[in-house]
Amino acid sequence: MRQAFCSALTAQASRPEFVFLSGDLGFKALEPLQEALGPRFLNAGVSEQNMVTVAAGLARGGMRPWAYSIAPFIYARPFEQIRNDVCFHELPVILVGNGGGYGYGVMGSSHHALEDYGSLLTLPGMRALVPAFDADLAAIVPSLMQCGGPAYLRLGLSEEPKGWTPPAYAPWRKLLDGKGPALVAAGPLIGAALPALAAMEEKLRPEVWLVSELPLARLPEEFLESLRRSRRLVVVEEHSAHGGLGQSLAYSLARAGEMPPSFAHRHAMGYLSGLYGSQKYHRAECGLDPAGIVAAVAPPVAPL
Repeated sequence: MRQAFCSALTAQASRPEFVFLSGDLGFKALEPLQEALGPRFLNAGVSEQNMVTVAAGLARGGMRPWAYSIAPFIYARPFEQIRNDVCFHELPVILVGNGGGYGYGVMGSSHHALEDYGSLLTLPGMRALVPAFDADLAAIVPSLMQCGGPAYLRLGLSEEPKGWTPPAYAPWRKLLDGKGPALVAAGPLIGAALPALAAMEEKLRPEVWLVSELPLARLPEEFLESLRRSRRLVVVEEHSAHGGLGQSLAYSLARAGEMPPSFAHRHAMGYLSGLYGSQKYHRAECGLDPAGIVAAVAPPVAPL
């Protein structure tokens, strides 16, 4: 997804107010952007707290700063600066975290972002965008260039099935029709599961929805109709349960009087084995791999 991100930003390089700050990252990935921006591409070094404060100062001066690092280094280490310098002043600083969820695999918990958008959404005015496919960036980047406040962009590895074209970007998108439960997902992991879900018998196959923007705005009526019909909701996300899409959606549905009698939430559960492995390994441990997602939407087994 980094290449698509770089291309989308490079297309915005002619904007004189656009400035990009990197936490000493981007080698063999962001060189086209660096060339296009020239002196407006700043290597802030391994100094994320200072980088966020500098970005806030630039925004205060009328610039449109983007600050980029590995996901936990852009939201966890400089959290105080994001809170005090950016959010309390409603500044249009775009924080970009690469490798959301278990994206950095065997590099371990210091490099994993399992509570990123949940943590940041506790701050005033913050938005979070979680693209699932490369093509999403071409729509997201120009939109963020116009936003009036802070935002967090979580990047991962695009996992769309071969030969399949995702629908045009929107905060809510239906990816798959079915007569089974309503399945709502966040992030790229749903792309890896789509072939297995599509192969399910129609009466069991879930209606799959993708959410890419938080906090949630108005819930689509078509999604609510699916939920009323199936009376089952399954949410999957590579994020902790606390503060994630599952809790946010359950809250919204409860407030609207639309909460179904059956609700399942598959989410990141940390390190169940006590070991570090690949992103696929951790997803499988948490039931977030294709087999686990299929199992989550399968009809409940009646007791003997």
